[in-house]
Amino acid sequence: MSSTETKTTWLVTGAARGMGTEIAHAALRAGHQVVATGRTPKSVRDALGGHENLFVHELDVTDHQSAERAVQASIDRFARIDVLVNNAGNFYAGFFEELSPEQVRAQIETNLFGPMIVTRVVLPVMRAQRSGLLIAISSSAGLIGLPFCTAYSAAKFGVEGFMESLAPEIAPFDIRTMLVEPGSFRTELLQPESTSYAKASIDDYGDRTDETIAAWQGRNGQQPGDPAKFARALVQLVDSDQPPQRWVAGADIVIAAEQKAHTLLEQIDAHRELSSSLAHDIGHGTAVENN
Repeated sequence: MSSTETKTTWLVTGAARGMGTEIAHAALRAGHQVVATGRTPKSVRDALGGHENLFVHELDVTDHQSAERAVQASIDRFARIDVLVNNAGNFYAGFFEELSPEQVRAQIETNLFGPMIVTRVVLPVMRAQRSGLLIAISSSAGLIGLPFCTAYSAAKFGVEGFMESLAPEIAPFDIRTMLVEPGSFRTELLQPESTSYAKASIDDYGDRTDETIAAWQGRNGQQPGDPAKFARALVQLVDSDQPPQRWVAGADIVIAAEQKAHTLLEQIDAHRELSSSLAHDIGHGTAVENN
């Protein structure tokens, strides 16, 4: 997507902390122009500091008009958008029955509809350019369903389906997609600013809820993945001649994804004969007589 002679412009959502901050830093260090966005521009500026190739703008990914303003401001500043990184997100954790309908909707609104909204606004720009790369920061939870992650996985599995289906639609315009599935990285995802837990309300889940929350809170700050290394590797892949359509990021998710692939194959093979026997029989149907 880049060369040593031409700067590319990246638009990064959720750049005020975590992966978004590191991705913006890495892209700037690689010589790219970066539009770093967040709901609170001051928080983005505090996280990233100043840079001649950095432009900070407000963006609420759940608000179509906010996305339009941010994209137009990006074009006014840098004239083009070459790479969109849909990174902004939050985390509603809890057993499905204890998550409120409002929490489930809020989870999907930000983590699925958010990337859709921003992508919808950016695509006309990339179509006019006849070039671009759309990146969605998914999750290991977008590949593998886990207890206590029902709403989060629903949103991330949705992102996976959205991006896979979008890819062939926009390929004729030389726009590519890239799904990124990080494993466990030491970001702020498990901190109170990013994670909301369902209120314990059902006795049958009581002990498991308490144990799970305590375990997750204890894991905060102990995750094995280094977000700075992740960001540098992402920029390296984007700057390569053929960015991958899917990148499984982190030793833990590599192992888990391989196991998921094996499990899928086993489930297919378990009923292969039955699954393959469901076509109409030859000649089956209502006979039509000719008089």
